[in-house]
Amino acid sequence: MSPEELAFRDEVRDALALLPPGWDRRPSSLGSSQHSAETEAFNRTLAERDLLVPHWPAEFGGRGATQWQYSILSAEMWANGEPRGPQYMNANWIGPALMEYGTDEQRAKFLPLIAQGEMVWCQGFSEPDAGSDLASLRTRARRDGEWYVIDGRKIWTSYAGDASHCLLLARTGVHEQPRADITIFLVPMSSEGLGVRPIDAIIGSHAFHELTLDAVRVHESMRLGPEGAGWTIMRGALANERVGNPRYVRAVKVLEELIAQADDLLDSADGSVEVLGETLALCDAARLLAWRAVDGGVRGHARHADASAARAAIVLAERAVGDVCSDLSGLDGVVEGSVADGQFRNSLAAGIASGTYEMQLNTVASTIIQREHS
Repeated sequence: MSPEELAFRDEVRDALALLPPGWDRRPSSLGSSQHSAETEAFNRTLAERDLLVPHWPAEFGGRGATQWQYSILSAEMWANGEPRGPQYMNANWIGPALMEYGTDEQRAKFLPLIAQGEMVWCQGFSEPDAGSDLASLRTRARRDGEWYVIDGRKIWTSYAGDASHCLLLARTGVHEQPRADITIFLVPMSSEGLGVRPIDAIIGSHAFHELTLDAVRVHESMRLGPEGAGWTIMRGALANERVGNPRYVRAVKVLEELIAQADDLLDSADGSVEVLGETLALCDAARLLAWRAVDGGVRGHARHADASAARAAIVLAERAVGDVCSDLSGLDGVVEGSVADGQFRNSLAAGIASGTYEMQLNTVASTIIQREHS
């Protein structure tokens, strides 16, 4: 790191020192799953110190920090249980999407609230029959004068119980290319006809919800970008999300915590030490691939395949750490709240969030095939 980056890291750590004493910093407990009073207060602290959206331009409430500095911020947050909660999503890709594609009115309405940590969003992507393959989504928005009437269902929506708005994908036409008629809407969660139902899940690190949309009316002023631009907008936004969650930082700390608790279980004769070394190497590979994706963004290169490769490596690292935790913990690993239990739940989420592991591999493979034929 440069002297400026080291100074920025110290600034972030000073802010993290202000977390309340009761905040659970253990790496096996991911605090970002809870939109708690502590999270809200901490986000306000970050905003006051210009650390909630430091990488945003000053005109939108940021300080023009570099992408590398924002990577440092993300790593430090994940090392402390990600206390930003849902704001990491707002800062990482919802805000930037609004900056690039939003109208002047949309930017003026939403960006100041996000920059101050005063607004929670959720994303309406997955559906019962359309998960990572967003091209198969069925939620439809039909035009009615200046309004759109939206009908459909969304599932696995995080933070919907606290959100004021949902960034929602819906079809606005019928084309031969399934991705060509996807449009994004900024839907108020208070809209008539919009239902929210909590979903219990074994992962436990997010409050999942199902959304039902029954003739929900959304004004055309709440459409993000032109009709049919949803796929393009989301492709860039999800690339930001995939490298903006440095799970490898937390995975390494989980291993360190496990070793501290189970030192007597490590036996070089049975290969435990060797397996730990291989697992740490996977975490390091994930870090390097994530850094490569960030570097590509800084240099203005295409980031989609690099972001997907980094995300796939992060999933592999999370799963490997989960396996090691389970193997070394034995029966203690099935106890709720244990290191192994927390890692097992978090590794499940890692392979689904931001697009499944398999979809990341598809993106990498298709990019290689296209290069070979170009």
